Amino acid sequence: MVKKILLINGPNLNSLGTREPEKYGTTTLKDIEQAAIEQAKAKGSEMAVYQNNTEGFIVDRIHEAKKQGVEYILINAGAYTHTSVAIRDALSAVAIPFIEIHITNVHSREEFRHKSYLSDTAVAVICGLGVYGYTAAIDFALNK
Repeated sequence: MVKKILLINGPNLNSLGTREPEKYGTTTLKDIEQAAIEQAKAKGSEMAVYQNNTEGFIVDRIHEAKKQGVEYILINAGAYTHTSVAIRDALSAVAIPFIEIHITNVHSREEFRHKSYLSDTAVAVICGLGVYGYTAAIDFALNK
């Protein structure tokens, strides 16, 4: 069983709860993070959480994960999913299995959101399940 998981949230996800609630709901990022920590703790695992709006800081956090012995990464890279070769390369460099998460179904949205730079290297992609996608990703990672 995975013991050490890192949950990374990218740009604008710090605005969950107030940002376009018709798309993203009213659950805050703090609520998601707290639930993630509790879900992992209930299974005897450790959950670290991180959010940043800046690509380079996210890359740095991914690199730190390797040094800290993180065994699984869960990432909602937000808009960087569709633009960031740097985040893709960082995930590949650390070789930590990861799950890509999206609250909305990106394939039913604007065309530019249909391309992910992460999906083909992810263990799984969860999209369109709302914030439950985080719960599902954590459950999967905890049972690997």
